[in-house]
Amino acid sequence: MSSYVGVLVSDQWLQSQFTQVELRSLNSKFVSAKNQNGKVTVGDLPPLMVKMKAFSALLTEDEIRQILGESYGDMSSEIDFETFLRVYLNMQGQATGKLGGPKNSSSFLKASTTTLLHTISESEKASYVTHINIYLADDPFLKQFLPLDPATNDLFHLAKDGVLLCKLINVAVPGTIDERAINTKRVLNPWERNENHTLCLNSAKAIGCTVVNIGTQDLVEGRPHLVLGLISQIIKIQLLADLNLKKTPQLVELVEDSNADVEELLGLAPEKVLLKWMNFHLNKAGYEKTVANFSSDVKDGKAYAYLLNVLAPEFCNPLTLDTKDPVERAKLVLDHAERMGCKRYLSPKDITEGSTNLNLAFVAQIFHERNGLSTDSKKISFAERMTDDVQISREERCFRLWINSLGIESYVNNVFEDVRTGWILLEVLDKVAPGSVNWKHASKPPIKFPFRKVENCNQVVKIGRQLKFSVVNLGGNDIVQGNKKLIVAFLWQLMRFNMLQLLKSLRSRSRGKEITDADIMNWANRKVKSTGRSTQVESFKDKSLSTGLFFLELLSAVEPRVVNWNLVTKGESDEEKRLNATYIISVARKLGCSIFLLPEDIMEVNQKMILTLTASIMYWCLQHAAEEGEVALSPANGNGSTYTSDTSPAPSISGEDERSSLCGEISSLTMDDAASDITVSSSQCENEDTEIATAESHA
Repeated sequence: MSSYVGVLVSDQWLQSQFTQVELRSLNSKFVSAKNQNGKVTVGDLPPLMVKMKAFSALLTEDEIRQILGESYGDMSSEIDFETFLRVYLNMQGQATGKLGGPKNSSSFLKASTTTLLHTISESEKASYVTHINIYLADDPFLKQFLPLDPATNDLFHLAKDGVLLCKLINVAVPGTIDERAINTKRVLNPWERNENHTLCLNSAKAIGCTVVNIGTQDLVEGRPHLVLGLISQIIKIQLLADLNLKKTPQLVELVEDSNADVEELLGLAPEKVLLKWMNFHLNKAGYEKTVANFSSDVKDGKAYAYLLNVLAPEFCNPLTLDTKDPVERAKLVLDHAERMGCKRYLSPKDITEGSTNLNLAFVAQIFHERNGLSTDSKKISFAERMTDDVQISREERCFRLWINSLGIESYVNNVFEDVRTGWILLEVLDKVAPGSVNWKHASKPPIKFPFRKVENCNQVVKIGRQLKFSVVNLGGNDIVQGNKKLIVAFLWQLMRFNMLQLLKSLRSRSRGKEITDADIMNWANRKVKSTGRSTQVESFKDKSLSTGLFFLELLSAVEPRVVNWNLVTKGESDEEKRLNATYIISVARKLGCSIFLLPEDIMEVNQKMILTLTASIMYWCLQHAAEEGEVALSPANGNGSTYTSDTSPAPSISGEDERSSLCGEISSLTMDDAASDITVSSSQCENEDTEIATAESHA
C-alpha cells in the first residue's frame, strides 16, 4: 500500500493544534516562501499569509506586518517551520478576535474544525457511545469490545483501528462498505490501520460527510475532536435518512398540493424538513410559537411537551406543562418519549442547555417512532409522481456527493433545487478552474430578485463555454427553471473536466495535449496486460465490464496485495456480479480513490461512472508514484521532518515505469493545485457535443 507521508513537529502540543491535512498544506506554503538561500524570514510572511483563506478576508498585508512587528523587532530574522506554525496560530487568534469571536454554526454537516480550541462535549460523547453500544452490539467482530464506557476514552482508543468507523458507516447507510474489504484482526499493523482509515474517509465522503480537514493519521492517533466530529456526522446521516419524500412520501402533507410547494420541500435540508414537520404538529396542537432551531427554541421543554402530547396522547402527563422548573419538565418529556419507544440518548440538562446536536437527534428519534402523518393515498401518490426516475436519481446523488467533497462553502442537499440560483455552480467552477468566476457580477443567496439568479446562471454558461463545454441549447434560465437533463449534462462535463485536469497535472508525457477517454482506457489495458493477464476492454461501454473482473485485475495491477482473490467470483450471475461490484468499490476506496458510483453502475456498465472509476484508479497510481519519488529524493529537514507511518515498503508497481510519465518536479500535490491549470481543448468534449442538445429535445 501507499505509505502515509506526514509532517512531524517536535513540540507535541504544537502538533496537536493541527490536523495532518493542515500541517501538510502549511508545510508546502512554508517551503514555497523560501528565498534563494533556502531561508524564510519574518519579512517573507505578510505577502504569504494575506493570501491564506484564514486571513485574506479579515487582515490586510499591512496589518499582518504590524502584528509581526510587535512580536519580532527584526523582520529579517530567520524562522523555522515550528515558529511559522506559532505565528499562524497567533495570527488566527488575531483574525478571530477581529471577527468578534467564533460563531456557532447550526450546520451539523458543514461545521469546520478550528485549530485554536479542541474541546469536546462529554454529553455528546456519552450519547454517541450509547448509540454505538445499541446498534453495533451484535457485530461479530466488535461485540468483544462492547459495550463501551462513556465515562472513559475507550471510544477513541477503539476508533484507532478504523473498524468501528467503517461499521458505523454501514449502520448509517447499509451496504456502503463491503465488509470483506475491512481489515479485521485484533492487532493491526500500521499499513492495515491506514487502509481502514482511508476506506473510512472515502466512504464517509460517499454518504455525504464533510471530511476536508481530517487525514488518516488524525484517526490513527484517535484525536478526540476529529473522531467525535466524524461520528456525529455519520450518526446524523443515519437519523435523518428518512426525512425526504422518497423514503417518506407522507411528508407531502406538510405542504399544499402544488408542484411549487413540493419542489420547495424537495430542496430543503433534512434538518429543515424535521423542523417543518415539528412545527406542523405544534400548530395542530395549539402551540403559539414557531420553532426555528434545535437549541434556544426548545430548551424550556414546552415545545416537546406539546409535540409528544399530539403524537402520543396516551402517555400524556398533565404535570409536564404545569411544572415551572425547566429541568423537571425536561425529565417528564424524556419519560414520555421513552414510553413511546424512543431510546434515551440525552439528559434533561442537554435539553435545558440547548445542545443542538443532541436535540436534533432527539427530534429525529421521535419522528422515527411516530411521525403522525396521514396515509392519504392521493397525497402519497402525488408525492411519488414528483420523484425522479432511477437513473436521474443516481446521477443527482453522484454529483451531490462530488460537489460536497470539494470543500466549497455551500452544502448541497438536492442538486436540482440548490443549483437554481447559480451560486453553487459558480463556487464549483471557481474550485476546479480557479479565477474563472467574476465574483463582482455574482449574487449570493438568499436572492430576492429572479433576474439575479439568471445573471448568475448566465455566467455559469459563459464559463462553461470558455472551458470548451458543449452548451448547445443551454441558457441561464434553463438552470433557474431546474431543467434536470440539462443540469445533469452540464454537471457531467464539469466533473469530467476536473477529473481530466487532475490527470493532466500528473502526466508530462502529454506535453500540453489533453488527456482523453481513450488515453485512460489505453492506460488501464496496458496496466492489466503488464501483469501477464489477457483481459482487455474496447471501451467504457464494453459489456464484459459488468462482471467486475477487469477492474479487480486493474486494482491488483496498481497494488498487488489490495485484492483478495479468494473473495472474487466469476461474475456469471447477477448476484456474483453484485458481489464483485461492491468489493471493487470498497477496494478502490481502501486504496485511496474518491469515487461516488454504486454497484449498479458497474453491473449495468454505466459509461460515465465506469470512466470516473477508471480515472480515479489511474490518478491514484500516478500520484502514488509521484509521492514515492518525492520521498526518495527529498531528505528530511529540520523545518518539518517527512516520515512514513507505513513500516512495510510499498511494493513496486509492475508494468510501464510511471515515474517516467511524471513531471520532472512534482511537489506537494493537492486537489487545489492539480485543478489550477484550466486550459482545455475541444477534444475534451469528445462524444459530448450533442449531450445537451439531446437532453433538450427529450426534456
